[in-house]
Amino acid sequence: MKRSLIILMLMGSTSFAQTKKEITLEDIFQKGIFNTKTVSGLRSLKDGKTYVSIETNSETGLKYVAKNNYSDGKVSEAIFTEKDLLFKGRKLPMSTHFNEDESKVLIADEEESIYRRSSKANYYVFDLRSKKVTEVSSNGKQLFATLSPDGSKVAFVRENNIFIKDLHTEEEVQVTHDGKKNEIINGGTDWVYEEEFAFARAFFWSPDSKTIAYYKFDESEVPVYSMTVFDKLYPTEYQYKYPKPGEKNSVVSIHLYDINQQSTLTVDVGKEKDQYIPRIKWTQDPETLCVFRMNRHQNKLEYLFADTKTGASKVILTEDNKYYININDDLTFLKDGEHFILTSELDGYNHLYLYNNKGNMVRQITKGDWEITKFYGINESTNTLYYQSTESSPLQRDVYAVKLNGKNKTRLSKEAGTNSATFSADYSYYILNHSSTNTPANITLHSKNGKLVRMLEDNSQAKQVADSYGVKGSEFFQFTTSAGVELNGYMIKPLDFDPQKQYPVLMYVYGGPGSQNVADSWNGSRSLWFNFLAQKGYIVACVDNRGTGFRGQEFQKSTYLNLGKLETEDQIEGAKWLAQQPYIDGNRIGIWGWSYGGYMSSLCITKGADIFKLAIAVAPVTTWRYYDSIYTERYLRTPQENSEGYDDNSPINFADQLKGKFLLIHGTGDDNVHFQNSVLFSEAIIQANKSFDQAYYPNKNHGIYGGNTSLHLYGKMTDFVLNNL
Repeated sequence: MKRSLIILMLMGSTSFAQTKKEITLEDIFQKGIFNTKTVSGLRSLKDGKTYVSIETNSETGLKYVAKNNYSDGKVSEAIFTEKDLLFKGRKLPMSTHFNEDESKVLIADEEESIYRRSSKANYYVFDLRSKKVTEVSSNGKQLFATLSPDGSKVAFVRENNIFIKDLHTEEEVQVTHDGKKNEIINGGTDWVYEEEFAFARAFFWSPDSKTIAYYKFDESEVPVYSMTVFDKLYPTEYQYKYPKPGEKNSVVSIHLYDINQQSTLTVDVGKEKDQYIPRIKWTQDPETLCVFRMNRHQNKLEYLFADTKTGASKVILTEDNKYYININDDLTFLKDGEHFILTSELDGYNHLYLYNNKGNMVRQITKGDWEITKFYGINESTNTLYYQSTESSPLQRDVYAVKLNGKNKTRLSKEAGTNSATFSADYSYYILNHSSTNTPANITLHSKNGKLVRMLEDNSQAKQVADSYGVKGSEFFQFTTSAGVELNGYMIKPLDFDPQKQYPVLMYVYGGPGSQNVADSWNGSRSLWFNFLAQKGYIVACVDNRGTGFRGQEFQKSTYLNLGKLETEDQIEGAKWLAQQPYIDGNRIGIWGWSYGGYMSSLCITKGADIFKLAIAVAPVTTWRYYDSIYTERYLRTPQENSEGYDDNSPINFADQLKGKFLLIHGTGDDNVHFQNSVLFSEAIIQANKSFDQAYYPNKNHGIYGGNTSLHLYGKMTDFVLNNL
């Protein structure tokens, strides 16, 4: 009787699995039926008790910007409506980009993307008191338009020069005059700073609105890279400055423009020109600017305090690292005018430190074999710091509060998984975003003591849709390599998984420095594609190799000066470990990746060709000699100093070792990892007389998307996997 019941239960389970809906690529990339909801556009007002959001009147359909109470979510005031945002008969888009005193709103219209973090638009300013809309400029689109803290002016960049619009007189003043395409940039970054130091606007208002500190990039001697744009009868050439390893970088200088005097002086950043200025930041004193100065090897970082009246500077703090230093935006100057907080890997893990303005460490605030992954800020009225960390596990993220003295640490997030927070201006409320590999984003509002105020979005509908299609989360695993290193991994198995059968495996890899794929969080379309493949009878697996992040400095920086070597060894060991599992067919293991992951999959199908039956490389670096200076030299130094580090693990040099099935994919308009990488890798494979497949996507950038592009791309990869693995 019991045996019959067990059989019936198993049959029922199998039947249940078989009744799940079948995922299609159209479901993922066109219909978006698995999309989750988020809570966006909630901008805290400076009182910390209210926030603004863009709402729609259910009766009239009229959009309006609402002032809402954090406490109950009710609208306390309609600040303005879309009817207010008319300029010469043109309806402008809604915006919540308030200036510091919340008297004006900045509006961007007809925005055009340039690179990853830059765009240009027609900007307008809406005055909340007068209800007047002012056009920032009628002389062409602007970049980086930014209101002064007092709301009296707007600064922006056009054609590589800085301008200021006075909102009272409506006069437009040109601050710089030497800007020139591919030679001089004022107030914006060059391509490599934008990509690798992660900022594009390069001017900053002083706290008192009297001074603008700005960058000047002299890129006149940086080599030009040309991309063919296939858009006309005769294709055009897009040319921009792109410094490759060992080549000349822009010469960067910092300048201070006095608004009242309309005069400019230069900050003393030292005599060395071949260096980086990865950040500048105003202190609490409007006459003191902090300048980050970093050597080209990126293993020495100096904090300079510059006098805005003279431009003179002095080093107040120096940090050295035997590998390299990661730049972030955590530096916070306290309102007492005497101290600042920063994060550093001084003890081997990323932690919070308190310094005085003379550069003396007061204390290390957090300690332990775990990492601070985000610093949210400090409530100075209670001396409480808020941060996200990996304290519970490298695969998890939790939100904590701790006192400035390092005591009374409190974990604010309670659920295992990935937690992040957005705090109100005075830290009296925070929005908590929680997800796990099995749970889409659950977004809740809490008071500062952690008490739940209300649910904002539980994504229950998205969860129901995922369940109806049998979408599964990841199963995590760990294994120890022959080198004695424990690595983390995950796998997604077929819904009707049978441990008595053997399944082919497609491994997914990124693997670059400081990255992470193996994490307990809800993932997007790529993970859905993995579930799609699982429905086709594949196991999808992923291993975070040495060099990835959030396990301390020594683990992350173990690949220093030799990118690709340890990472490839770990992916090969991961494949071997998988092959030892009784439910995996060790003769049918493939691997794929994008960008650094494409680099890794290319190495695996060449240097690791005896292990992998198939590989797909999307937009790969195929030799580090072709990538940019800041990223590559951070990990390898220059080719002149470390030629072996560049050549010993570049796939282009191992084309003759290619075995198995290989698909190479690239966008011809990739400004980041140039199409050149795949073109010359293809040539090397051809000259080695090896068989392979390739696909290019016309005029597509590094993300390879737009229209039906994603659907086509994943369809091509799907067919390649189904036909060859």
